Amino acid sequence: MASNGSLPNEAVAATLSNGTAPPPQPSTGISNDEIALYDRQIRLWGMKAQEKIRKANILLITMKGLGNEIAKNLVLAGVGAITIVDHEPVTEVDLGAQFLLTDEHLGMNRALAASDALRRLNPRVTVTVDTDNISSKGPSFFHPFSVVIATDLDSSTLNVINTATRLNNRPFYAAGSHGMYGFIFADLIEHDYVVERQKSNRTTALGPETRTRSVVAVATKKDNDQVEQVTKRELYSTWLLASDVAPLPAEVTSTARRRRAVTPALSCLRALWEFTQLHGRAPSQGSHDDLAQFTLLAGQKHTSLGLPSETLKSDFLRSFLQNIGSEVAPVTAQVGGWLAQDVINVLGQNQQPIQNLVLFDGEALEAPQYALHSDGPLGARLLSAAPQATAGMGLVTNGNGHMPPPVVDPSEVITLD
Repeated sequence: MASNGSLPNEAVAATLSNGTAPPPQPSTGISNDEIALYDRQIRLWGMKAQEKIRKANILLITMKGLGNEIAKNLVLAGVGAITIVDHEPVTEVDLGAQFLLTDEHLGMNRALAASDALRRLNPRVTVTVDTDNISSKGPSFFHPFSVVIATDLDSSTLNVINTATRLNNRPFYAAGSHGMYGFIFADLIEHDYVVERQKSNRTTALGPETRTRSVVAVATKKDNDQVEQVTKRELYSTWLLASDVAPLPAEVTSTARRRRAVTPALSCLRALWEFTQLHGRAPSQGSHDDLAQFTLLAGQKHTSLGLPSETLKSDFLRSFLQNIGSEVAPVTAQVGGWLAQDVINVLGQNQQPIQNLVLFDGEALEAPQYALHSDGPLGARLLSAAPQATAGMGLVTNGNGHMPPPVVDPSEVITLD
């Protein structure tokens, strides 16, 4: 440890080539310098939460605009260590979307190029770089990390990573941005957190509050008998279910008015995720066949969610398609900031986390949250039940593990002007 309380350069300059993540630096308690540095956030979420944040070892996959925002917020919050994984080089497109890069980084590995700026933001954080393709990692790679965050990846890769995090009992976040649209998905498996609140005349009962949330313990605060500490538990399901087959919760679809209020971005994102699974790429705006197939997929997803066809309008489809693959800084800042704050809340265990999908629509300035879960077990029981849960789904593949493309009706095609 340097005399000013920061980590020596040798400790923060680690770059992985063998896929092994270093553990975070051992905690010796928060120093007076750190208390002064993190004073405002300690006042916000407390010393115990800051200590947990300080011990956290974060894995962040893909350093595009969204990854930049997440990394910045977590590093400034004072996590113990962060490993950034990206095998792609910096391009001119990256320079227009990322504030951690400059012209001199063109052609360099994206994670390596961003790492120096991250270290300058907070020298106390151990920043590690891994330039391997995340697809080459086995399940054991994810075990050392406190939280795994995967951004701007295709649905199949997110599913593989989520399965690995479940095998290692690690919280998982997935996120992506497409121009004015973005999403955050959380699979925390089973997450406990404590809410402090004034006692009421009614005794707080143990047991379920919703399908995913239950009260597991209630205690009186030691230094204030008028305040109770309520421990709640949230149960989660996987990306595989939430990204495609899980229905909207009953409270969202119970009335026609509520169904009309559901953002069509959900149907479009599900269509995009399936399209990329089928073709290994996003739809091309210059391809009539791509637009026809995407339009059909979006309509099918919309219908399967039980939503009225009139809410999936051609102008929304057109806007969504035109935004695919682009990055808009205010959107990545909003989505990245929200995700990073939720990670901090999860580490501190004193706030209710995301459950389980947030959609951001920058055109409408809306960010609805939907709890997407299939029937059956949730939480840790879900993984062991996965073979039974998927046995009756009747998925037909084309030999490479993907569903065959649907038949396109030319009358359902939209055109982009």
